[in-house]
Amino acid sequence: MAEFMEELRGNKVAFDPRKLVLTAGSTSANEILIFCLGEPGDAFLVPTPYYPGFDRDLKWRTGAEIIPIHCSSSNGFRITKPALEEAYHQAQQQKLRVKGVLVTNPSNPLGTTLAHRELETLIDFIVAKGIHLISDEIYSGTNFDSPGFISVAEAITERGKEVADRVHIVYSLSKDLGLPGFRVGAIHSQNEAVVSTATKMSSFGLISSQTQYFLSLLLSDKEFTANYIAENKKRLRERQKRLTEALRTIGISCLESNAGLFCWVDMRHLLKTKTPEGEMELWKRIVHDVGLNISPGSSCHCNEPGWFRVCFANMSEETLDISMERLKSFVLSSDGRGKIGRGPRRLIKWVRAISAFDRRSER
Repeated sequence: MAEFMEELRGNKVAFDPRKLVLTAGSTSANEILIFCLGEPGDAFLVPTPYYPGFDRDLKWRTGAEIIPIHCSSSNGFRITKPALEEAYHQAQQQKLRVKGVLVTNPSNPLGTTLAHRELETLIDFIVAKGIHLISDEIYSGTNFDSPGFISVAEAITERGKEVADRVHIVYSLSKDLGLPGFRVGAIHSQNEAVVSTATKMSSFGLISSQTQYFLSLLLSDKEFTANYIAENKKRLRERQKRLTEALRTIGISCLESNAGLFCWVDMRHLLKTKTPEGEMELWKRIVHDVGLNISPGSSCHCNEPGWFRVCFANMSEETLDISMERLKSFVLSSDGRGKIGRGPRRLIKWVRAISAFDRRSER
C-alpha cells in the first residue's frame, strides 16, 4: 500500500509502512482521526463545497462540529487566508475549540486539485493556530489533466518534524482502483501518538485477512496497477470532455476541472429565484421531469445557489448521451426555467413504463 501511494504521487515522497494504519475504508479513517485529534464539541474547519457525507462521518459518533470555510466562485472556489480566518473566528464566536482543518484533495465535488499556494496557505495557517491538517487524498490517482496533483506530503517535505506531526493523510483504494466494496482505507501520519491510537481504534473496523492477502497480490503487480491507473485517467479525461462539451452546447458551463469523477456545474441562470429554495425547486424538476438525479450545491454546503455536482464516471456513454438530450430538452423548453415540453415528458414516462415492465418480467 505504501509503495502504491508513492507511485501515485510520482515517487516524490516516501511513505513509511510502520506509520500506515489500515482501516475499513476512508470513512473509518476520517472518523478515527477525528476521535484521535478532538473531543466532543471541538470543531474542524472544512472548505465548501464539501462531500455531504462528512456531516455524518465526522460528527455523528465523535460529537465534533464542522465549521464551513466558505469559498467563492469568484476565484474558482480556491481556499484563501481570509476565508480560513473567518471560519476560525466563527468557531470562536460559537465558543468552539478548533482542532484542525480537513480538506479533500482532489476535491469532491469540485473535481479540482489544490494549488501549491493553497497548500502553503493551509500549512502556514495550522502552524500559526497550533492545530492539525487532515488531507483526504482518496482521489489522488484520478488526476487526468494539468495541473498535476500535489500531495500535502510533498508540500511539507522541507517543513520539519513539528509541522509533519500536525499533518495526516487519508487514502483508500475505492476510487483509484474501483474497489469501494472491499473497504480498504489508510491513515498515514508522522505523529507517533496518532499512529498508536489509530492502530488501537482500527480494531473496530478491521479489513479481513482474505481481503488483505488478495490486495497484497494485486498491488504487487506493478505493471497491472500502472496500466490500470493510466487507462483510468485516459477514460476519465475523455468522459469529462464528453460531458462538458455536451453541456456547453446547451449553454451550461462547468468549473474547470482536472481530477475526480464529477463536474461542478453552473446552473444559476436556470433558477427562478437565486435562493436556496429556487435551487431546490430546480433540482426537484430535474429529478421528476428530466429523470436525472444530480446533487444540489446546498447539499455540499455551497452558499451560492445554482451549482450542482454531476457524476460522469458511473454510467455508460449511451446513458450520458441520453441524459444530455433530456437536459437539452428541458433547457430549451418554452420558458427554459423548469417546464419541460410534452414530447420529452411523454418520452420519460414511456421509458419509466418500459423499465417497470422489465423489472416485473425479471421477477
